[in-house]
Amino acid sequence: MVRTSSGVWRPSVWAAAAVVAVLVSGCGGSGQAASEPSGSSASSGSAKPDEVDLSDLTAATTKNKLPDAPKDQNPHAGTSGEVLHPKKTLPVYDSVGGEAIAKLPEQQLNSPTWVPVIDRKDNWAKILLPTRPNGASGWIHTTENNVESAQNEYRAEVDLSDFTITTFHKDEKTHEYTVGIGKEKHPTPTGRSYIIASVKEQKTDYSPVILPLSSHSSSLTTYGGGPGTVGIHTWPDNSFLGKRNSDGCIRVTPPALDELVELPLGTVVDIVE
Repeated sequence: MVRTSSGVWRPSVWAAAAVVAVLVSGCGGSGQAASEPSGSSASSGSAKPDEVDLSDLTAATTKNKLPDAPKDQNPHAGTSGEVLHPKKTLPVYDSVGGEAIAKLPEQQLNSPTWVPVIDRKDNWAKILLPTRPNGASGWIHTTENNVESAQNEYRAEVDLSDFTITTFHKDEKTHEYTVGIGKEKHPTPTGRSYIIASVKEQKTDYSPVILPLSSHSSSLTTYGGGPGTVGIHTWPDNSFLGKRNSDGCIRVTPPALDELVELPLGTVVDIVE
């Protein structure tokens, strides 16, 4: 749970779970990826932040690519814990007051959009984006009218060398679990990502819920009809534990998933070697 600027406790990702299915890299689930609007990038020139034409901008979603988006320069750095929810579709800029390169929608995969802030300059926030390439970021202009701000005291870390996922609250370790990760030819990508949605699966014996992350497979451009989104999910048995046996996703045990679904949307998941 996180407390929003309005003083209301925001529900965990479980409460916001969408009754749809999404195919993410290495999941092998049954559903089709949720459709998201797409378009080409467009320049805003010197338009004011609230006067940008959004119609021709690419939606910053897991299905799309923003090759010209600024790269996350500190992919394992900590954050202040601030997360933002756009109250309406907002333009995303390549710099403070720069060119609009995308638009950030109010929802991702039928879950409300919450993005982590990685830098601040007055009323401008630099955020991580859920698009390709991994580590894509951008700036949004924030006001009380267009964003809701919250403080997220949770984070998670996946250590690929140790095959573990560890959760933290206020930088104190809460739990650690053994996981399965991507095969050598389909590795789980490193860097800081975040939970973008909570998706209920149609085949509950496979995984009752999938937590898609903002990162994507570096070896698969598509997977099962989806965009190769990396996700966290369970597996029908424990044969995956401590092994490189997925196509990029992070496989966890049911107790681990039970805890992870309680993390707020926008929670940073740092994946390290």
